[in-house]
Amino acid sequence: MLDIIIAILCVALTCLVWVMLYDSNRFVVVQHQAVDERIRKKARAVVLSDLHNKSYGRNNEKLLAAIRQQDPDFVLIAGDILTARPGESFAPAVQFLQELAGMYPVYYGNGNHEHRLKLYPKTYGDMGEAYAKELSGMGIQPLVNSHVLLAEYGIAVYGLEMDKFYYKRFRIPSMAPAYLEGILGEPMGGYYNILLAHNPDFFPRYAAWGADLVLSGHVHGGVARVPFWGKGIISPGYRLFPRYDGGIFREGKSVMVLSRGLGMHTIPVRLFNPGELWVVDFDRP
Repeated sequence: MLDIIIAILCVALTCLVWVMLYDSNRFVVVQHQAVDERIRKKARAVVLSDLHNKSYGRNNEKLLAAIRQQDPDFVLIAGDILTARPGESFAPAVQFLQELAGMYPVYYGNGNHEHRLKLYPKTYGDMGEAYAKELSGMGIQPLVNSHVLLAEYGIAVYGLEMDKFYYKRFRIPSMAPAYLEGILGEPMGGYYNILLAHNPDFFPRYAAWGADLVLSGHVHGGVARVPFWGKGIISPGYRLFPRYDGGIFREGKSVMVLSRGLGMHTIPVRLFNPGELWVVDFDRP
């Protein structure tokens, strides 16, 4: 009887390892449609988050092929395309972005890893400055508490870079009601307002500010997901079963598309949780 139990456990462990390796090296395409009377013209966007220097195939050829297949009008980035690690090369991220920028307009909202490079030069040296120079050279200017108007489509894209205080571990800190308006200003009247906000924990505040669509990442889908139940297990802040783990969430009239991301870093695995490439279609009623 003991031999049978051991054999079953070995088979189960082997299956889990296989799924982990499989899910850690694949991504799926997920779609969302945004319909609003302020949208002036149909558009399609590809949404990228949490690539963390990962490559799908040589020079990310598989990811780039999937993006080309979607034929987007522009690309929206919700942060953490690289990993902030002292001395680590961000060449994979730069090469990937160069390819993207050569094909589509790219609107880049920073994540905590891009922000960290700028905050701690004693730790990261000139990595932040060097990365910013690379982006500028390919025509990408990150939206740091600023916005761009896509007048042709009736869309305003805002990029939020929150203070590091809001990336606490073990708990979600309180955010003052006026904080977002203080750094972003008021949302643009007459436009459909998109907020690139890497951290999803403050979705109720984003909705109260006036975001019509929030694009987030950061949580990596909870690293591993519970089969059938579908909940993510742990957040980067070491909180179990986070409320916002991946998928579509609603708060009043606001919608959040929360990507499970494309890469990994501190916990370098995925289980029942492949990466996600989001496609958002914008249209009028």
